[in-house]
Amino acid sequence: SSDLLGGEGYLNFIGNEFGHPEWLDFPRKGNNESYHYARRQFHLATDECLRYRFLYYFDRDMNKLEERFGWLAAPPAFVSTKHEGDKIIAFERANLLFIFNFNSSKSFPEYRVGTELSGKYQIVLDSDAAEYGGHQRLDHNTEFFTEPRPFNDRPNSLLIYIPSRVAIVLQNTDLQN
Repeated sequence: SSDLLGGEGYLNFIGNEFGHPEWLDFPRKGNNESYHYARRQFHLATDECLRYRFLYYFDRDMNKLEERFGWLAAPPAFVSTKHEGDKIIAFERANLLFIFNFNSSKSFPEYRVGTELSGKYQIVLDSDAAEYGGHQRLDHNTEFFTEPRPFNDRPNSLLIYIPSRVAIVLQNTDLQN
């Protein structure tokens, strides 16, 4: 999401550029100044026959999490993992640990991720959760404990299961948030 790594901006709206069923085309000479495709179809989020509601629910919950932790006002993220082969990105911002697995087919059962803060971590947002149309491959009751083992320029690290095509956010539960 652009609001996590992009600083203080947030480029997202209902439907998302990857989830909208039609293109957006604002009035211009090339389309005879037509407004036909210059609209958002907000009704898609409430249509139970479609999966767009899952994008809406995820976006809603991500925004609630941002309100709680305030990463838009936090210093820039520290990206500890950018692994092209694994298709993994991991970074810390606002005392949260974000892990994205963009791999289309490979899950990692014990993926090591570096972190600045030691302690106990738990999942606070999971794109694979049932409420987002996911496959529910993660147990949200799992506790992840860091060890004082430096990894990717961070003094601590932890092992985590990260399924394919999943983004998760972990909170250090030893901190007051």
